[in-house]
Amino acid sequence: MTATTTHVFLSHGLESGPGSTKIQAMKEAAESFPGVTAVAVDHRSSKDPATRLEQMRHAMENAGADPRHTILAGSSMGGWVCAQTSAEQPVLGCFLLAPALALPGYPQSSPAIQADYVQIIHGWNDDVVPAMPVIALAEQQRLPMLMLTDGHRLENSLERVVSEFRQFLVRAGL
Repeated sequence: MTATTTHVFLSHGLESGPGSTKIQAMKEAAESFPGVTAVAVDHRSSKDPATRLEQMRHAMENAGADPRHTILAGSSMGGWVCAQTSAEQPVLGCFLLAPALALPGYPQSSPAIQADYVQIIHGWNDDVVPAMPVIALAEQQRLPMLMLTDGHRLENSLERVVSEFRQFLVRAGL
């Protein structure tokens, strides 16, 4: 019997990169689980949401990822990329940090997230992505959401975010 590989794809925000503290901390947490391949997708070549969505599709395809064994984790625009990817192809998990949902200029501003496991974490003091539209989307789709006293980058909550991500991975069966 062959062991099943779970792929975790991490998608950074608009002004960030795959080497950011948050993405790397979550990548390290994912890699601590047996049978996990974690990929921090590099979106720095484009600031266009549709292009970044296509980059995620390619990353999943190139890795040979089975969506039923795939977890998407993203921050800000990367959160939108993960949410929209799951709307097009249901996945095992979707972990979203301050996701750029319900914002103008995105091909789909309120994607119907399709994942067996979902967690949204957002900061009350987010000055980039307003909390209320994200809360409304979570309410509409009945998605679990954690609000923290932090800003858009959730920089004061890194330890909590990584802890929540580990717990999320456990709930998803890793």
